[in-house]
Amino acid sequence: MGCASSNNSGGGGGSSWNMPNPTATFETTEGSFTAEIYMDRVPRTASSFIDLCQSGFYEGLHFHRVIPGFMNQFGCPHSKDPKSSRAGTGGPPNGTFKNLATGGNEKRFSGGNIEDENISKDTNKIGSLSCANTGQKDSNGSQFFINVKHNDNLDWFSGGASKHPVFGQITDGLDVCIAISEVETSSDLPKKPIQMKSITISGLPA
Repeated sequence: MGCASSNNSGGGGGSSWNMPNPTATFETTEGSFTAEIYMDRVPRTASSFIDLCQSGFYEGLHFHRVIPGFMNQFGCPHSKDPKSSRAGTGGPPNGTFKNLATGGNEKRFSGGNIEDENISKDTNKIGSLSCANTGQKDSNGSQFFINVKHNDNLDWFSGGASKHPVFGQITDGLDVCIAISEVETSSDLPKKPIQMKSITISGLPA
């Protein structure tokens, strides 16, 4: 597919980020919510997400998979058409983006994927943002999911087959995320399309 945590609060990311983490404000057709983005823990993954947000990649896409008591998945470019049968299979273009913590360049490759960054032991608790992937090495791209329950079986350090690293945590509007997970669906696709109007990043250095 796919936090600060009271019982798993980070485990050795080793980032050179030395300022408060940036925040992302998500404006959807079902309401808005805000998340802290873990630049201090997973700087490559966070930088990739921020780069996609700032480029407008996510604007106009739709949630293509929502499951009550589980999660909401988003970020496939094919979901611009909310009825596309390819939704859930796409990623961003190959290319480069800047690691905002190190200042170096990172690559997107093999369908817009980035190198794995399994370095911070943050659990997939309720409200966490986590990378959706195929389970294969280096398969995190633009898709992510918002956990609406504690799905610790998805933790990259759980020992199971699922490897979904967390890169942020909802700080406001969790009720909106839960409501999205509970809309009427057909095969997990919302019957009434739920569109991302914008994602705004704040708190980055000038």
